[in-house]
Amino acid sequence: MRSINYKIVFHTLGLILIFNGAFMLIPTLTSWYYGESETLGIASAAITTLFVGFLIMFVTRFHDKSIQQKEGYLIVTFSWIFMVISGMLPYIFTKSIPQITDAFFETMSGYTTTGSSILSDIEVLPNGILLWRSLTHWIGGMGIIVLAVAIFPLFGIGGMQLFSAEAPGPSADKLKPRIADTAKRLWLIYLGYTIVEAILLNIAGMTLFDAVNHALSTLSTGGFSTKNESLAYWNDQPMIQYIIILFMFLAGTNFVVSYYGFKLNFRKVLANEEFKVFTIFVVVFTTLATLLIYFQADVSFSSVNHPEVLGAFESAFRHAIFQVLAIITTTGFVSADYTMWVPFLTVMFFGLFFLGGSAGSTSGGVKVVRHLIMIKNGILEFKRILHPNAVLPVRYAKRAVNSQIVYNILGFFILYMLSFIIGAVVLGALGLNLETAIGGAASSLGNVGPAFGELGPVDNYSALPTAAKWWCSFLMLIGRLELFTVLIILTPFFWRDR
Repeated sequence: MRSINYKIVFHTLGLILIFNGAFMLIPTLTSWYYGESETLGIASAAITTLFVGFLIMFVTRFHDKSIQQKEGYLIVTFSWIFMVISGMLPYIFTKSIPQITDAFFETMSGYTTTGSSILSDIEVLPNGILLWRSLTHWIGGMGIIVLAVAIFPLFGIGGMQLFSAEAPGPSADKLKPRIADTAKRLWLIYLGYTIVEAILLNIAGMTLFDAVNHALSTLSTGGFSTKNESLAYWNDQPMIQYIIILFMFLAGTNFVVSYYGFKLNFRKVLANEEFKVFTIFVVVFTTLATLLIYFQADVSFSSVNHPEVLGAFESAFRHAIFQVLAIITTTGFVSADYTMWVPFLTVMFFGLFFLGGSAGSTSGGVKVVRHLIMIKNGILEFKRILHPNAVLPVRYAKRAVNSQIVYNILGFFILYMLSFIIGAVVLGALGLNLETAIGGAASSLGNVGPAFGELGPVDNYSALPTAAKWWCSFLMLIGRLELFTVLIILTPFFWRDR
């Protein structure tokens, strides 16, 4: 095996920085449009990022253009780190978040689409910074690597290794033979959904600025809002919440399913086993939550307290499906403090932290397809015990699943649970109580956002000790990149030439 091609790694990182800097120009123009004093700070961050990106690309312009597996893992992992370091510059230069630890945490939470925040008063931030927060979600949602892969052919750089390292889920489901074509189609769907949602939210009553920000956060399953109360701010405008619900569902499904839907190939949509199971999960958990909220919960959100206006059952259903989808898809928006409803629902929502959306979506978590294959394999173990000589492969979508994929999924789940346990133990050692440590670890690793205890849906992460913020940032990163991509570069054999 040849040694690592570091020049192509840094050359690609330079290109990623240029993409990041170019995106910063959008909030720069927004800040200028609103006449904010922070315009210069955001512009300085953009110029700095662009300059460093161009400088790195210039220094490494003579390089071997082939990307092998090791280079792919290094590029993906360090791209996220480079994006976070450059992405925190607008916060620091404008003094919106002057502390490096807090700025790093907020930015990591943005790009990993976690949605956890250290900000106590979001509404005092300038519009340029609010838009940048939402853009970090949007960039990280589909993955800037996938965007870069769509452009790399112009530079003669192959992208399959990057796509397989970055694409969420057990496998990268390709729409077209060429990976760049796949990336372009995914981003067109992603962009199209974002534009449509922003228009609908604006028509439903949000200001255009709020609508754009929430569309960016929804499609990325991120959760940053422009309001301190998150979506609870619009509790008396149900149409806004129903629009968010619809697009959370779409963002939590495999974007390949959306592609087939746009092609009117509904046979493939309905035949998608993960899509069907994901939908069943949403329906079952929403039904449970609706009934418990309606009959047992001591609700406090305004719409239920005014049944003559909206209807108590409708409101219970709306808040139930909203929170179920917000947690399953790891979006993290909040319409109410669900920890104050019913103890059973608190436990149920905690379990949903480990479910996740579909593979090939922008959501975090373990993913539905992994749970499905693990359950099928577990059931088959009973048959294998009774019939030890029988060949009983796991079947998914009417096809036998390669045993290596099954082992990979089982290994991933074990590593995920081990990471959660270690994450909670470390947070406990740093001074957090049991409920907060467990909730914070599960939420950070699953990129959910709101947790439990002192990190509940109406709280934030500002009170965490400095070390805990860095640790949660690490958990967000490995969770977003599905563990193996980051953790493999921490192993000694990764760095051996043979």
